[in-house]
Amino acid sequence: MIRVRFAPSPTGFLHVGGARTALFNFFCARHNEGKLILRIEDTDVERSTKESEEQLMNSLMWLGITWDEGPDTGGPHGPYRQSERQHKYKDIAQRLLESGNAYEVYAYPEEIEAIKNKLLSEGKPPHYDEEMFSEFNNKERRDEFKMKGLSPVVFFKMPRKDYSIVDMVKGEVTFKKGALGDFVIMRSSGLPIYNFAVVVDDIDMEITHVIRGDDHLSNTLKQLVIYEALDVAPPVFAHVSMILGPDGRKLSKRHGATSVEEFKEKGFIPEAFANYLSLLGWSHPDGKEIININEIIKFFTIERLHSSPAIFDENKARWMNGVYIRELSLERITELSKPFIIRSGLLSEQEIETNEKWLKKAVDSVRKNAETLTDIAQKISIYIDEPDYRKITIEEDDEKRVSGALAAMRNNLDHIDDWSQSSIISAVKEAIKTKEPSKKDFYHNLRKVLTGKEEGPELIDIIYLLGRNEVIKRIDRAVNAL
Repeated sequence: MIRVRFAPSPTGFLHVGGARTALFNFFCARHNEGKLILRIEDTDVERSTKESEEQLMNSLMWLGITWDEGPDTGGPHGPYRQSERQHKYKDIAQRLLESGNAYEVYAYPEEIEAIKNKLLSEGKPPHYDEEMFSEFNNKERRDEFKMKGLSPVVFFKMPRKDYSIVDMVKGEVTFKKGALGDFVIMRSSGLPIYNFAVVVDDIDMEITHVIRGDDHLSNTLKQLVIYEALDVAPPVFAHVSMILGPDGRKLSKRHGATSVEEFKEKGFIPEAFANYLSLLGWSHPDGKEIININEIIKFFTIERLHSSPAIFDENKARWMNGVYIRELSLERITELSKPFIIRSGLLSEQEIETNEKWLKKAVDSVRKNAETLTDIAQKISIYIDEPDYRKITIEEDDEKRVSGALAAMRNNLDHIDDWSQSSIISAVKEAIKTKEPSKKDFYHNLRKVLTGKEEGPELIDIIYLLGRNEVIKRIDRAVNAL
């Protein structure tokens, strides 16, 4: 059975690159009827927080990602937080010490740094070996560490030979002999280094495939040699392309929003954002762009992951979000829009509940030209916020005809027995027939009088949703302000 994992550090918001990696692992697990494991890598005790962990999990769930094992769901390979797995790292480190694949160093961090600086000053790469630390491994220093309650640093003894892997995205990757010296696997604090902990965890959790960003490719050599020392076959690796900004540079804050939470706040729909992220490094066999999650799962294979960098284009993401706004059910879009409408101050939660039927029609009238849920809140403001009548001017040679038609329409609407779209259309047509204004100028000015805008929803929708009293009031105020 295929077992994949997503292992974020709870030190901040979920970056779109991490979200894409999580989605690829999720798709792979579901396509192959395998398991997705969520593991929290929280050994950075100074930056890791419980709040960030909860936020990460909420963002994953918002994207539609579910996992089979994790800190909240449990499972047979727990615990699923690295901070709760310290005994496992110590046991494996001891095993490597006993097998001669690792050694202890009783040096302080500044002493190790001094050796590194000396190598660099001599024009040598900072590759450590056991001999360099021999002067510190004496009885006096061991007693000193014991008295201070310090643990020795544990270094892994790097074999001097070539290593190769066949990466499912990059193809064959070879790490040449001498590319790396001995390296730390356990700090003096007793905490493991990332490349050691991740191997221990992946072995313990029986991970078969590692799908991650190619910025991790440089870590692979350290992990391969640890797998070899533990006599365990490494998982299959698939290093996916980096996500770049439109300028071809690594996606960062200089490009704007970069976290899932930011796009959620901007009014992106989870299905749409997951759809967009899935296409940053993967493609549908038929070249489709609008794809629901179930269809992505059906067609997802690691073999279809791209090796070339992906460009994150927020404009393209907004376009795709707009497609979802138009195509998802009105009930779903209305529900998703409610928090943004409340946040904008247009309607209270109670007002929304009281006017549910009206709200659906209002959302439906504006969603055709909306790209985000924030847009919907802004666009329905025309039904709630009155226009600035001082800025309304009638751009018509025969101003009296337009003004007269507006007044006639106002009177016709006032005498309608039933407030329906068909009755409204009849009232408007009668006013135009009676006063004979230019239809183009009349409708253009009617829109400005009712909304203060040059464009927007269909006029019949505007009149119907504003309601008789509000339409009459706005026409009267506009005409009086002319």
